[in-house]
Amino acid sequence: MSAPLRLVVLVSGSGTLLQVLLDATAAGTLPAQIVAVGTDRADCTGLARADAAGVHTFVESVADHPDRDAWDAALAARVAGYEPDLVVTAGFMKILGPRTLDACTFLNTHPALLPAFPGAHGVRDALAYGVRVTGSTAHLVDAGVDTGPIIEQRTVVITDDDTKDTLHERIKVVEREMLVDVVTAMALGGWRVDGRRVILGPAPDCARP
Repeated sequence: MSAPLRLVVLVSGSGTLLQVLLDATAAGTLPAQIVAVGTDRADCTGLARADAAGVHTFVESVADHPDRDAWDAALAARVAGYEPDLVVTAGFMKILGPRTLDACTFLNTHPALLPAFPGAHGVRDALAYGVRVTGSTAHLVDAGVDTGPIIEQRTVVITDDDTKDTLHERIKVVEREMLVDVVTAMALGGWRVDGRRVILGPAPDCARP
């Protein structure tokens, strides 16, 4: 039996996505080990969730470094120090630099059906545009803003009386379920990237990256 997937999770806010991963690993339904939770904000409430679960935490604030390049190098070193197989950005609100991205494979979820409505206001933008269906996307992270190869997408129908808040709450339900399912699939079978496609499951001659 292969070792559990080693996860580092990066958070910036309340940590609700982190919590579903913590719950799934504690229940034994997710074959992974969260080896560390990191944040860019000392006041991030997601840290309390990690502390309660007995997971190592770290804070790497941009303000503690002379520039973004220095922060990028420091974050890369922090992440690499835990030797993760995968890093999940669970509501992490900073764009990752090249050194950090080189340190590991990064997985993100976004509250819209990419490539439509990237960026920090995906829910608001989808609602304002008038689309009838939106949802959540799981994708690998690259140097762009929500431009990495897509792994999975799940849909949410927009109703006539939806507000940004009501729509976002329904998207979050789908997003949480999808995140656990995608990480589980990656942990069980590995993944590989073929151009813009992310293929879950081992290649004929290799397993986990």
